[in-house]
Amino acid sequence: MSCSAALGERAGFTGVEIHAAHGYLLSQFLSPLTNQRTDEWGGALENRARLLLEIVKAVRAVVSVDFAVAVKLNSADFQRGGFTADDAKRVVGWLNDLGVDMVELSGGSYEVPAMQGEARDSRTLAREAYFVEFARDIQTVARMPVMVTGGIRRRPVAESVVQRGVDMVGIGTALAIDPHLPRDWLQGKDTAPQLPPITWKNKALAALANMAVVKYQLRKLSRAKKPDPSVSPVRALILQQLSMAVRTRQYRRWIEKASHNGLGDVG
Repeated sequence: MSCSAALGERAGFTGVEIHAAHGYLLSQFLSPLTNQRTDEWGGALENRARLLLEIVKAVRAVVSVDFAVAVKLNSADFQRGGFTADDAKRVVGWLNDLGVDMVELSGGSYEVPAMQGEARDSRTLAREAYFVEFARDIQTVARMPVMVTGGIRRRPVAESVVQRGVDMVGIGTALAIDPHLPRDWLQGKDTAPQLPPITWKNKALAALANMAVVKYQLRKLSRAKKPDPSVSPVRALILQQLSMAVRTRQYRRWIEKASHNGLGDVG
């Protein structure tokens, strides 16, 4: 991962975000529900957080001082026996001394897709800014800016989040649907882009499909085409899986070629 960060800086990027949320690998290490190790990488929170902290240190060591290093962290897993808000506060406390420039707070996983704005009540603020209270609590220990994300798509809600003391608001999904959203808000328009809800009974599959629809918009934008929020979730998911299969084969061939040519460590 540190190699990827260094390559990113060389390519012209000005920062990276280390993803330790949503049930991905680093999130799995942090959660006592999924981390069943009995060595120095499991057990107490200090051990479960070790991989994240070591990666942050390694990334910070190979990039320049001005290169931004952010961490995306679950405020909670919302699963019994999982990563909790108190755990998140302790991890943020450890990140304070590692040169982290921002912490983005989200939560949940594909089994409990809170990161997509799925609140447990119908209030607008709670529905679109699900992690505001968690963010305000974590700000009591954080010495870096804190950003809250997770389904925010309306200007009054974003403004309310900032007015409640949170440093920054993440609106990635909304921007994927409408990349001109900030301009519209500055012009006083109350544009509120939204994807059609996916009401499949399988929540994990529905969450994957929702993310596939978002990535579909990003691919269209990368080709200078207009987003298509009405795309079929099934189509978007199939296209994503096919693309991942192709990329995986390409990567394996590249690894095999590099290894055959004696290029050593290519990670």
